[in-house]
Amino acid sequence: PAVRCLSADYPSAIVPIGSLKHISLNNELVIHSTNGEVTIALLEDKQLVELNNDKKDQSFQVGDIYLGRVKKLIPGLNAAFVDVGHEKDAFLHYLDLGPQAQSLLKLVRLATTGKNPDPLLTNLQMEPDIDKGGKITSVLSANQWVLVQVAKEPISTKGPRITSEISLAGRYVVLVPFSDVVSISQKIKSSEERQRLKRLAMSIKPKGF
Repeated sequence: PAVRCLSADYPSAIVPIGSLKHISLNNELVIHSTNGEVTIALLEDKQLVELNNDKKDQSFQVGDIYLGRVKKLIPGLNAAFVDVGHEKDAFLHYLDLGPQAQSLLKLVRLATTGKNPDPLLTNLQMEPDIDKGGKITSVLSANQWVLVQVAKEPISTKGPRITSEISLAGRYVVLVPFSDVVSISQKIKSSEERQRLKRLAMSIKPKGF
């Protein structure tokens, strides 16, 4: 196995990666590095199976998770502006709170007050889902801590758009806190395979996810 490094200094270099035992003999990592970004491709038998692109010194990317503080509620927009450390406050609409918003806020309260809740959520008492047609003022208040995830990166004079419906994406699985639903990708057409994967997911899914 090898890592192929593409850069200004080594435009076509192959670097052995014998220490990376999890990569099979037919796999390669191709890394292209420039001043502004790094692109990493995983090849299996010369076929592209995974591509990651990271821009250097860029924060507030889609998927990033922050503990923010509510700065201002805007009842007319049914939304809130949240300080997540960006020069512009992030925008959180009521519809982006997610149905389990109260459970997430409860978890944040326990964590920020030193109650040290179970990180696997096995002992957390779930709160009722919020009303789909509710108001932001019934869920959030000024200066309240809230866990959020970037849904849209900041542009121009606007801060990032955020959601409190957190999802943790892996290569094959997306883990959603406070959700007991197991869904299989629609790209998998075989009913037997869908049932097999669902049984497998149910057998390993932690409580509270």
